[in-house]
Amino acid sequence: MINKFIINRTSMSNSAIVRSLGSFIREHRIRQNKTQAELAGEAGISRMSLNFFENGENTSLITFISLLRALNLLYTLDAFVTEQQISPLQLARMLIAKRSRATGTSKKTGKVKSDW
Repeated sequence: MINKFIINRTSMSNSAIVRSLGSFIREHRIRQNKTQAELAGEAGISRMSLNFFENGENTSLITFISLLRALNLLYTLDAFVTEQQISPLQLARMLIAKRSRATGTSKKTGKVKSDW
């Protein structure tokens, strides 16, 4: 079923994807029992901008983020977070270079400490 979802998204046009984002916002707004005016006010945008966004027209990424924030849905952007990955060779080099014991203080024999 997940593969069908991925195939469906990849076959969608850009404007169809924008419309689906608008539907996502509308659905969550209604689930939270908020009017367009309430959500627009919380997001700091006009009601008309929200209406356009929900209908997939005249949208911007800033508007989308503002709406997600107002709906407490910013976690949905976690899929876009990238983590720095270390190659296996780099990891092996780091493990080899890692110290395994303390050297302690060095004791030098035969040398007199100067008072200078």
